[in-house]
Amino acid sequence: MLAFALTLLAAAAAAVRPVVALGSSCASPLGPGTAAPADPFWLESIKHQGLAAFNANPSSYQVFRNVKDFGAKGDGVTDDTAAINNAISSGNRCGGGSCDSTTTEPAIVYFPQGTYKVSAPLIAYYYTQLIGDARRPPTLLADASFTGMAVIDADPYIPNGGGAQWYVNQNNFFRSVRNFVIDLRQIPASASATGIHWQVSQATSLMNIVFEMSTAAGNAHQGIWMENGSGGFMGDLVFNGGKFGMWVGNQQFTVRNVTVNNADTAIYSIWNWGWTFQSVTINNCQVGFDLMTGGTTQDTQTVGAVAVIDAFVSNTPIFIRSSAPSNGKLAGSLVINNAHLTNVPTAVGVVGGATVLGGGTTTIDSWAQGNVFSGTGANQGARFAQGAVAAPTKAASLLDSAGRVFGKTHPQYEDYAVGQFVSVRDQGAKGDGTTDDTAALQAVFDKFAGCKIIFVDHGTYLVTDTLSIPAGTQVVGEVWSVILGGGAAFQDQNNPKAVVQVGKAGDEGVVEITDIIFATRGPAAGAIVVEWNVHSNEQGGAGMWDTHIRLGGAAGTNLLVSNCPAGTTDTSCSAAFLALHLTPQSNGYFEGTWVWTADHDLDSGGSRQTTIFSGRGILSESAGPTWLIGTASEHHTLYQYNLAGAQNHYLGLIQTETAYYQPVPAAPAPFSVNSAFHDPSFSSSQTSGWAVHITNSQDILIFGAGLYSFFQNYGQACLDSNSCQSQLFDIDAGSSVSVYSLSTVGVTWSLSVAEQGVIPASAGPNGLADTATVWTK
Repeated sequence: MLAFALTLLAAAAAAVRPVVALGSSCASPLGPGTAAPADPFWLESIKHQGLAAFNANPSSYQVFRNVKDFGAKGDGVTDDTAAINNAISSGNRCGGGSCDSTTTEPAIVYFPQGTYKVSAPLIAYYYTQLIGDARRPPTLLADASFTGMAVIDADPYIPNGGGAQWYVNQNNFFRSVRNFVIDLRQIPASASATGIHWQVSQATSLMNIVFEMSTAAGNAHQGIWMENGSGGFMGDLVFNGGKFGMWVGNQQFTVRNVTVNNADTAIYSIWNWGWTFQSVTINNCQVGFDLMTGGTTQDTQTVGAVAVIDAFVSNTPIFIRSSAPSNGKLAGSLVINNAHLTNVPTAVGVVGGATVLGGGTTTIDSWAQGNVFSGTGANQGARFAQGAVAAPTKAASLLDSAGRVFGKTHPQYEDYAVGQFVSVRDQGAKGDGTTDDTAALQAVFDKFAGCKIIFVDHGTYLVTDTLSIPAGTQVVGEVWSVILGGGAAFQDQNNPKAVVQVGKAGDEGVVEITDIIFATRGPAAGAIVVEWNVHSNEQGGAGMWDTHIRLGGAAGTNLLVSNCPAGTTDTSCSAAFLALHLTPQSNGYFEGTWVWTADHDLDSGGSRQTTIFSGRGILSESAGPTWLIGTASEHHTLYQYNLAGAQNHYLGLIQTETAYYQPVPAAPAPFSVNSAFHDPSFSSSQTSGWAVHITNSQDILIFGAGLYSFFQNYGQACLDSNSCQSQLFDIDAGSSVSVYSLSTVGVTWSLSVAEQGVIPASAGPNGLADTATVWTK
């Protein structure tokens, strides 16, 4: 129950909060939660009036579903499979293999306290959050007769479909599972059994889940099975028993705070381009990480890159094992930082018994296997390393009291009573996607900031002027409530304006935003979608969790395939000037945040490609401490991440894609370089946007990055020659940056300094991606 204990500790720590100002409805800030011991989770009792604004029948479509309202008993005896699946699928939702995606049929499927016996998979439809009572997490109990892929299946295989599935794995967005115990122990130990089949992509999360599996010798149980996809974030998970805690294969993922006890293998990985594991605890397993390695071509892709930071491993014979030796050259990159071993005889080994790094009871400060680069000299050759490497500089402000990179669980406010929340719809906001809700929402924030937790009922809330969220505010969405900026105020790129302003310059205090989507209605070439000004002296006091910026590609945005098809140069298909701006005095904690300009239409069927213009992705001028954990920024014109004058940042894992239409038009078109926003310049050879651009920045640690350029004007012939663009990651000569576990696709130079290539991608073929294990100055 470690994950639940951590959540409760986080809630307790959050009870006393500094605020810069209070709403007009209170004289003192909201204190600790007042829920009585027997009260259910507030989400169960709050009035549910969420509105799917662009659903075919918004007045009758049900967003929130309590499984007991659909006949589930939760008594541990009744088979609840059919009732739960009915709760999930009710309302003609997107699934079955005939619908690849939609934003118009969202659902929270809620499980009160209880034990729910199931005999077949619970199918998690697109745009679904499965949420258990966070105060007393319910148990999903697999019956001894269970048949099927997994207790929860996020992407079912179609029977007799030749391997076809319900969804396209790389586009399987917007889903979350929270607050459960998944118990497989009634299934015979010899039978194959899986807790969650999690083949997903961005804007997905698993959190606060305990997996209970057999501890019998030779058992065939596993907690998570993932064979493909493009994620993603998961965290605060506990695995007890099993053949595998996690069996995973996915382009990239970030995993934070997982504990595996008494498994044969804690984590088995069959393939990836890059995964980052932050805060991993492994106790009494046979193998900690078992990695399928050795494939260095696209056709033989195996594990490309694994980066492990802050690990505690005890009574486990082997910490990390590869299936094949490296034999003096890159064949799967590995980075270990700050790993504490207790009675672990082999730290790093190879199947068959070879020991690469001896163990015992010791601490691994900084160790790597792969290609290591240092300095700023042009066109460096790879130096293969299999040993200690330069340790990263970590600003003290980024670390917790134990010296680990700080992490904070998604706030769920489980100790708070319903009366400590206020609904924006109760206060007059409509959320229907057409009514101007600017004044109504602003009134709620002005009245209740710091006084109550503000519940944004599901809906699409149109704002036509800047919405100010004061320091001291805690905001909770309902299955990704949408705040949609639109209108004349946001159309002029020469006069950009914030859609949402989080704090004002100089504001100090706590801001917590969860389960919100910030979006625009086009044309919006002047929209700064989120301007983040707030600073908190409390670690992680200002932050966003499971909160995303989605630009175009969804109903209500006016930026769909019908008017913005692939290849258009129509500037009315502009969605933003800048997606997320962290201003100089701000700091923040951002976990699982996806900043996406839509490359395809989610709501018109067939995942048809679009051309939508968003000027800039994430600009950070923050002096820190700032954490970007499991974040991604994709398809913006000038850059995906731009650190300008930033300090004290931890980024791990970050993921980018270059805009598919580039270089037609060539960057920065259809936008102009604006020096006031620290825009990079674009030479005649730099015709596509930067994935990462860093200037005048200090103490920046990047621990895992997947930076991809898949297209040139929607063609992919460039992939074969790594020529989709020349450079995509640039650091100026004056910045102090450490880079670990960098994987790139489709680019000639994996890393540049002052726009001169330093690391050639050709130095590190590692499957489809090319990998540099370490780069330091």
